[in-house]
Amino acid sequence: MAPTAALGDSFRVFFDSFEAFLSSLAAVSWGLLALGLLFHAGFVTVRTRGWFNTVRAAYPDVPVRWRDIWASYAVGFGVNSVVPARAGEVARLYLAHGSVAGASYPTLASSFLVEAIFDTVVGLSLIAFALTQGTLPALPDLTKIPGAGLGWIPRNPELALFVLTFVAVAGLAAIGLLSVRVRAFWTRVRQGLTILRDRPRYLREVVVWQATAWLLRFAGFWFLLSAFGMPATLRTVLLVFAVQAMSTLVPFTPQGAGAQQALLAVIFAGLAAAPQVAAYAVGQQVAIAAVNVALGFGALVLVFGTTDWRGVIARGRAARTAEGAGGAPPGTA
Repeated sequence: MAPTAALGDSFRVFFDSFEAFLSSLAAVSWGLLALGLLFHAGFVTVRTRGWFNTVRAAYPDVPVRWRDIWASYAVGFGVNSVVPARAGEVARLYLAHGSVAGASYPTLASSFLVEAIFDTVVGLSLIAFALTQGTLPALPDLTKIPGAGLGWIPRNPELALFVLTFVAVAGLAAIGLLSVRVRAFWTRVRQGLTILRDRPRYLREVVVWQATAWLLRFAGFWFLLSAFGMPATLRTVLLVFAVQAMSTLVPFTPQGAGAQQALLAVIFAGLAAAPQVAAYAVGQQVAIAAVNVALGFGALVLVFGTTDWRGVIARGRAARTAEGAGGAPPGTA
């Protein structure tokens, strides 16, 4: 019941902020908002190049089209904007699997880890920066912020410990099971990490694209802050980045809805009026989600010729389960 209560808190904070957003629409600079969303679309598109190069390195003898990789990534972003628990990653895997001849799910899944390296380093650095700025409480006190999605942890330490232990044990059990039942599993996992063996290529074909994408994202948030009349500075944009990273640590809601609003209210306290902060907190998330959904839906229709995103997720989960049990598509490594 504790996570359920945290979920309720997050939604309550989100909808409270949504009222402030509706009442401040007249003050929004639509030109700056459009610029911010354009940069966000650029961020999503540029990021796909890093994953495209990773997949291409894993399958050097197979033709891999960037259009298919971009579309798979865009659909994943779109689904994650409206469905919690990172369901978009399942859709992304399934669509990419069908686009790359002879691909296997373990290889494609492990390719996610390649881009996660840079993102994790940047995300942790941003969180550390935010904690040193005096705008957020000390790390243990973050759980006390209403709506942040972490309040159930100190109230239910036994449950939190159980969840952590269960996840760790389940992960180890799954690894053991897969390593026994599927002898080629680890070979496929290593295949997805192929580009990491060539450090110059990894830096050139993955890190450079990811760094460029982060710069585009920085510009996007700068314009989004300005569009809602919020202070747009290097410091405030980095703080927004940190909030983005923290709000998705516990994926109770799509894109950390509720948690984002709660954390932004804390970091901007004293820098802007509370109604203005609330309007920005909801406005930016709604606008970004709309762009993500539009990109994802467009990719689903134009590239994959379907509108059944729920079916994509369901088939993806079924296919991954079947392959994990020992099945594999023809031609997989």
